[in-house]
Amino acid sequence: MRWNLQVFATILLFFTIHFSFSQKLQEKNLIKHLVYLSSDELKGRETGTPENLKARDYIKNEFKGMRIDSQYPDFFQEFRFTSRRENKLLTGYNVVGFVPGTVSKKIIVITAHFDHVGVGKATDQDSIYNGADDNASGTAALIELARYFSENPPQHSMIFAALDAEEKGLQGAKALVGDFPFELDQILLNVNMDMISRNEAGELYVSGTHYYPEFKEILKEAAAGSRPLLKFGHDIPGTGRDDWTQSSDQGAFFEKKIPHLYFGVEDHEDYHQPSDEYKNIDPQFFVDSCNLILACIKKIDEVSIIP
Repeated sequence: MRWNLQVFATILLFFTIHFSFSQKLQEKNLIKHLVYLSSDELKGRETGTPENLKARDYIKNEFKGMRIDSQYPDFFQEFRFTSRRENKLLTGYNVVGFVPGTVSKKIIVITAHFDHVGVGKATDQDSIYNGADDNASGTAALIELARYFSENPPQHSMIFAALDAEEKGLQGAKALVGDFPFELDQILLNVNMDMISRNEAGELYVSGTHYYPEFKEILKEAAAGSRPLLKFGHDIPGTGRDDWTQSSDQGAFFEKKIPHLYFGVEDHEDYHQPSDEYKNIDPQFFVDSCNLILACIKKIDEVSIIP
């Protein structure tokens, strides 16, 4: 009898450990994606460059490996726009994956832009604007969130959209909203991630609850006792640059009156500088931020059921 209890305890411990790990994103994968997407090889991932296409294909291959679906051919939503800076027509590509829900017909759209500003004016003899925090960090989180929910089916359907051309005026987000594969009123929420890998104060902001206060208590419950500290704000009208409502891809959803939550950190000294490299991010903060966002999405999925 004693031996049986020991065996039972061992089995129980195994499943407890396994279950606890399954509630988090894979740290090794998160770091791998961030390192590659912000590498010199990709030269800042500017829309319209071969390096941007390398980043695009990397995300597509990750989605394909998960065997998730897409409403777009080979996961690509192609779009064209005129860039004011270059005064020429450019082609962008969103990479879009889909995980069906088990209960609700509503959709949670999770977004992060994978482009950055490319190669520019040299600072300290470095001209590659790697965009580690902005926004290889959000893109890495997006990939692993897609993996998590492909293995742990959500109650709401989820679209995972790695968006292009954010740095050129939210063009990828505008294209997604303008050619969405479902009726827009099926969207419960847009969760956008842009710059989530470093903050000296240990704070991650969520912007959007000023407009959509119904999510605030849900987020507080999900973030109780978490690291980093989840803070609310940067969404008050009339506060200029302190209002992030349209500062990233959630702006295209906001324009269509679609609820949004935007996770990000406040600007730091390496914002839009060649020094926004992997060596300057905080790996533990980054991983913790990703898992905090996961907890928030899971709680919203759990309690926001609308048929």
